[in-house]
Amino acid sequence: MALRATIYKAEINVADNDRGYYGSHAVTVARHPSETDERLMVRLLAYALWVQADERLVFTRGLSDTDEPDLWNLDLTGAVLQWVEIGLPDDRRLLKACGRSEQVIVLAYGRGVDVWWAGVRDKTARAGNLQVYALDAEATKALAGLAERNMALSVNITDRSAWVSCERGDVSLDLRALRDMA
Repeated sequence: MALRATIYKAEINVADNDRGYYGSHAVTVARHPSETDERLMVRLLAYALWVQADERLVFTRGLSDTDEPDLWNLDLTGAVLQWVEIGLPDDRRLLKACGRSEQVIVLAYGRGVDVWWAGVRDKTARAGNLQVYALDAEATKALAGLAERNMALSVNITDRSAWVSCERGDVSLDLRALRDMA
């Protein structure tokens, strides 16, 4: 018998001071049986970081479908405007995403980020629409500790830092730009 996804509901209040975006979003996310709390919370963080660009940013089937990113933003014709990957995707996946989307963002996390980036940096150098950011491994582990099936998260974004807080505590995360288009 196959394991089923676990449903998480989150009320995410975003205050992006850098871009002047303030919004509240009720999201429902399916956590794949093989997904950790850490990865789930990094997906929620990615949503908070990039929802201000266009509120059509949505969660996809993620781990359940290898042809989709973790989040994406489609225009009215179905063309991919924004493709957001979580984790350490291989260079072939990134290049394919860059060919399908106007903008590709990778939010890398874990202890192997620097080794991964050293392996894919040169192979993805031609992709002009690729942005890559890294999160500190200890901070994402702390972020995982905030996970609950029903949660209310406040995310305050300033100067490439995100402060995530809820009833269970708070975590500060810095986005380290490995490759930025800005």
